[in-house]
Amino acid sequence: MRIAPLASVKAQLGAYLELCREEGPIVITRNGKAVAVLLAPIDDDDLEGLLLARSPRFQSLLDKSRASIRAGKGLSSQQFWDAAARRYGEQASGKVASRSRKSGRGATIKGRGKRERG
Repeated sequence: MRIAPLASVKAQLGAYLELCREEGPIVITRNGKAVAVLLAPIDDDDLEGLLLARSPRFQSLLDKSRASIRAGKGLSSQQFWDAAARRYGEQASGKVASRSRKSGRGATIKGRGKRERG
């Protein structure tokens, strides 16, 4: 992991972007203190994961969901997919795929071509 002062990164951003893609994250400092991290996402899924990991709203939603599951209020896998099928007006008899073929994450509704984002 490389460390670089903000003034240097501002002056040579293109070079730092390339370096970041080749060597990994770069910690950016101002007056000797870390203020940011420059990193190059591998793909769109990686970028989405990075953004969600730092989202207070998403983290709050995860905390509420985890608390609900601990309290026994979660849905079984079948109940979830039945509800998803009802929501999209499709039958649960196989039109809803449980995993995206590309990334293995998220749900793909067959016939729609893209993963649904909410």
